Amino acid sequence: MKPVNSFESVGRSVLDRLGIAEDPLIGADPVALLRSLAAAGGALVKNPAGTAAANGRLAIGLAAAVRAAAGLAVGGDSSGPMSPARSDRRFVDPAFSDNALYFLLEQQYLLGSQLVTELLDAAGLEDTQELKARFAAAFIVDAMAPTNTLPGNPAALRQAFDTGGKSVFRGAKNMLGDILTNGGWPSQVDSSGFEVGVNMAATPGAVVYRSDLIELIQYEPQVKQVHAVPLLFCPPWINKYYIMDLAPGRSLIEWAVQHGHTCFAISYRNPDVTMRDLDFEDYLHQGPLDAVRVVREITGATEVNTLSVCLGGTLTAIGLAHNAAIGDRSIKSATFLNTHTDFTVPGTLGVFTDEPTIAGLEKQMSKDGFLDSDKMAHTFDALRANDLVFSYVVNNWLLGNKPPSFDLLVWNKDSTRMPARMHSRYLRSCYLHNEFARGELEIDGQKVDPGKVDIDTYVLAAVDDHIVPWVSGYKTTQLFSGDNRFVLSTSGHIAGIVNPPGPKAKHWTNDALPADPQEWKDTAELQTGTWWEDWTKWIAKQGGPKVAAPSQLGSKDHPVIESAPGSYVRVRA
Repeated sequence: MKPVNSFESVGRSVLDRLGIAEDPLIGADPVALLRSLAAAGGALVKNPAGTAAANGRLAIGLAAAVRAAAGLAVGGDSSGPMSPARSDRRFVDPAFSDNALYFLLEQQYLLGSQLVTELLDAAGLEDTQELKARFAAAFIVDAMAPTNTLPGNPAALRQAFDTGGKSVFRGAKNMLGDILTNGGWPSQVDSSGFEVGVNMAATPGAVVYRSDLIELIQYEPQVKQVHAVPLLFCPPWINKYYIMDLAPGRSLIEWAVQHGHTCFAISYRNPDVTMRDLDFEDYLHQGPLDAVRVVREITGATEVNTLSVCLGGTLTAIGLAHNAAIGDRSIKSATFLNTHTDFTVPGTLGVFTDEPTIAGLEKQMSKDGFLDSDKMAHTFDALRANDLVFSYVVNNWLLGNKPPSFDLLVWNKDSTRMPARMHSRYLRSCYLHNEFARGELEIDGQKVDPGKVDIDTYVLAAVDDHIVPWVSGYKTTQLFSGDNRFVLSTSGHIAGIVNPPGPKAKHWTNDALPADPQEWKDTAELQTGTWWEDWTKWIAKQGGPKVAAPSQLGSKDHPVIESAPGSYVRVRA
């Protein structure tokens, strides 16, 4: 890779090569990624010494790599100046260590990647602009990996030889299909063997309430006696609810039903242009708070336990503070899975939530009345580009294979839109101004105070979560004044939730809740088994005494409308 002192033209060329007409995120650079790269280039012009030093180190590294490759070519056992990260699977093919040319190609790429990092260090940008420049540069560097090309990928060449060129034909066909039907992004999943209501979202139940915003599903009991306090599952509005009911044996809702809870779940309507003016407060009142009302009316219970995921947890937390302000005790306990309530550590998504970016998104959303689901999905994909973009370039386009057939990826593809007004207020109030944690968020004209929430809470975070860093999830325990329990799971944002019993499942526990999350982890105990089992004991105490399971679903005022999973979940974006 040649010495570089400007990034914008490189970024544009890579995006063009991938067939992406705009930034890999949302629209024509409202996130200012390419502009941040251009700013880095301008800053480097003012720091010629730093640029020269970085290029000098590149030259030294390239010379060492050439010497090592020459030694390898004559049978030597040479090691280069760079080594891939242990987690980097792109260069595991033996050709990169045994073949001098591939060895040199790997070394040049790794040295070039290091150069980009050093140039960004020398640019000395500030705060958000630096984060954006590094993110954009990382995406571009990942895109330029030799393994993303047929000549630079020995496994793909071997596959082409072994199949007599058929893999190349299949790969070209896959790529053309993705250009025509998937916006030029490689498909992540073969969803042909999955169907909602059959082998996904399949726990038996029925829709017992429908509004313009939600369907409420009640699940059939699977045991003779159930806890007296019903349990309401609250999903994020950004995804379909069935991440909590993914598949038989991998369904948290099924698990709860089988452990004696009368379970309900919210299924949000997939927004269209008619919902453009729905506000954050509309989602609060017509979402979890309305669902709690209906659950109480159907069961006759005075209290309801809730379990909420990600943004659904943020909404529930705000609802709890609102209830505390008006003296409403209808929610007995709350479980939060991978949830932001304090946004001071926003994770990688914080790169996309500064004022100029939100203004750009608002301009785009004003056209359609909602944020298109594909735009948000590509944002999340770009956060882990090697895993969620370029690995599929290799598998689908170069090797000519079908994408994997996997329920979690099918769910991930089944994304939803977001109403313009609601999404705008959410981004500004939470990510930009952190109003809830600061006690500045207004609901119905009244500021809500999270410190007044005194119910029991169970807070789960995942150690490898890049959407809600676990240290951010931990902050919920410091906001509420009730009896809080914090548990840290292995895995990431989604796999930390879909975590049924198995040999790999582990979690950390610690009854103490110091202010510093790292202090919590340093004294926590690593437990074998899934956090589901720990939560089962906790939620059983919140569920109260056992009573006879309901003999029918719904009630006179809320009769069964249709079988689960209902109609809203089937609406594609």
